[in-house]
Amino acid sequence: MDLRSLVIETILRELRLDSNEEAEIRLELAEKNLEEARDYIKKNDLIQASEKLYKAVEECVKILAQLHKLPQYEKARTEGRWWTHLLGKSARKLSKILKEPRVEQTWAIAYEIHIWGFHEAKYSIEDIEDDIKHVEWIVEYTKKTIQRLSEK
Repeated sequence: MDLRSLVIETILRELRLDSNEEAEIRLELAEKNLEEARDYIKKNDLIQASEKLYKAVEECVKILAQLHKLPQYEKARTEGRWWTHLLGKSARKLSKILKEPRVEQTWAIAYEIHIWGFHEAKYSIEDIEDDIKHVEWIVEYTKKTIQRLSEK
């Protein structure tokens, strides 16, 4: 876990925000990461672009897991961090619950970019730049889900 994620998780836990407030903060993080990824792609910075794309999707999976009260969300809260396997399990479960396979597919793409673009630096900008559409989709999907659930 990186320091930034640890700080964010700690702050969110300590503030004891309600579900909607936490979702809104995470959505802002996802949107910021997506915007930064676009900037890094323009600058031809593969490593940072890859990490920001991954982080945007990670935040969306966390939001959706929280809003749908998945056990993985509760486990992450209890343990004080989101393990990668909890994110993967959440994406799979969400795809089934929501009948939306793109949630799991987008997570899989983001994780692949995280490994081969960020950690291993084996991809190029050309390898990842078309994947931004998947990240844009999940950010927008998450935003609409928050809006829909807050209207209830």
